[in-house]
Amino acid sequence: MTADLTGGAAVLLVAAPIAAPVAAAAATVLMGWRRSVAVGTIAAAAVVLAIGVGTAVWTTDGGVITAGNWLRIDALSGVMLIVIGSVGIIATWSGLGYIDDELDAGHTDATGARRYGVLVPLFIAAMVLAVLANNLGLLWAAVEATTIVTAFLVGHRRTRKSLEATWKYVIICSVGIALAYLGTVLVNYAARHAGIAEHGTLDWTQLVAHAADLDPGVMRLAFALLVLGFGTKAGLVPLHSWLPDAHSQAPAPVSALMSGVLLPVAIYALARYRVIAVENVGVGFVRGLLIAVALASLLLAAGLLVAQRDYKRLLAYSSIEHMALAAIGVAIGTPLAIAAVLLHIVGHGLGKAVLFCGAGEILAREGTTRIDQVRGLFLRAPVLAGVFAAGLAALLGLPPFSLFVSEIGLIRAGFAAELGWVAAAVLVLLLVIFVAVATKAAGILLGASTGEPRAALRVSTAAPLLAGLVIVAVLGLVNWPLGPLLHSASLIVATR
Repeated sequence: MTADLTGGAAVLLVAAPIAAPVAAAAATVLMGWRRSVAVGTIAAAAVVLAIGVGTAVWTTDGGVITAGNWLRIDALSGVMLIVIGSVGIIATWSGLGYIDDELDAGHTDATGARRYGVLVPLFIAAMVLAVLANNLGLLWAAVEATTIVTAFLVGHRRTRKSLEATWKYVIICSVGIALAYLGTVLVNYAARHAGIAEHGTLDWTQLVAHAADLDPGVMRLAFALLVLGFGTKAGLVPLHSWLPDAHSQAPAPVSALMSGVLLPVAIYALARYRVIAVENVGVGFVRGLLIAVALASLLLAAGLLVAQRDYKRLLAYSSIEHMALAAIGVAIGTPLAIAAVLLHIVGHGLGKAVLFCGAGEILAREGTTRIDQVRGLFLRAPVLAGVFAAGLAALLGLPPFSLFVSEIGLIRAGFAAELGWVAAAVLVLLLVIFVAVATKAAGILLGASTGEPRAALRVSTAAPLLAGLVIVAVLGLVNWPLGPLLHSASLIVATR
């Protein structure tokens, strides 16, 4: 096992992925939206990815990099840094062309572009802070900060629909985050009464070490509130209704970040709390609660995907489906299940980033998000249609993409944990979702064309999308180098 890294080098490694996007935001404040400045945001996302990959060398063997009691990088947070960095690169890279098109079409102005250029890196910084926080109060505050930042991004176009979606997002997520706050307060109360020193009552490391000493009655209520609260941010039932409206109205690169990273950050928070709750109140209560919420979410997603007529909302409901699968993996909670969840989060993040950015390009060319008004895309924009089709194949869990491997892993983990009925229910609902999405995708991509040939996808837009698809495919074919890191990360929060 590698020794922990502390001191100046540790502080630098932990601070860099937070400071880099903050610096990019500050540059946009001073200089406004311009390509040279926007490239700085891509570079900031690259720094996040580089720190995630670089520190994996240290954390894969069990090492931890700590900056005081507040921030740390272990294998689990390292995986999330890799997800945030890689999805961030795709989204910010695609954002260059997106904002140029918005300015050309008159959908935004210099002020709106500057606001976008400031808020996107701040959004990335808040998510990085959430996954690096060792203090659960700081984790809650960072997740709340993402709500504030993204609210302005959802309403970017200032249309009636986007403003309605913004208010819905703010109100529902505020309810959710308030529930999570109450859960955090109860955890703090239980820790204080268990004799944990005041400065460590929300310290995740100390709470894990003293989990058995906490009051089970208080912790049972706290975990239920936390599942509802962070479940709201993850798009899980019952407070999920903000998600399709926000994802369909937000700029495409922002939708990519929200679906690919923001929702998994909430699942990550639940995984951190799960290890404390299982030790304190037992695995039965934790599994039962998470499985009930996740299966209800999966059932809802399947039903709404069958009836969906809007391709951006189709992708949004697909996000509910995939977060429900991740929540089921967290509920099972074995090392195999947690490793599958993390691989699923990586594959879903990259695949959904490709699809949302691709959907933005389809909207820019077709002028509509209605499925029945986009036909024969392969005939008019073959590269864009190919990217979109491959992204859907990845998201539907077809080989060779990594979601095929992660979904197989989740099913195997379910049967191994004697939860065969859950695995069977998941398989049935995934089959319904597969048929629904494939049928609607066939209408968009194939058949008679409904318009004139469209402009080819720009190289600057196509490159990150193709790169994302290649990575998802490679991760489905080879275990190295991500496999050992996922295994090490799973051991941090997994129980049997």
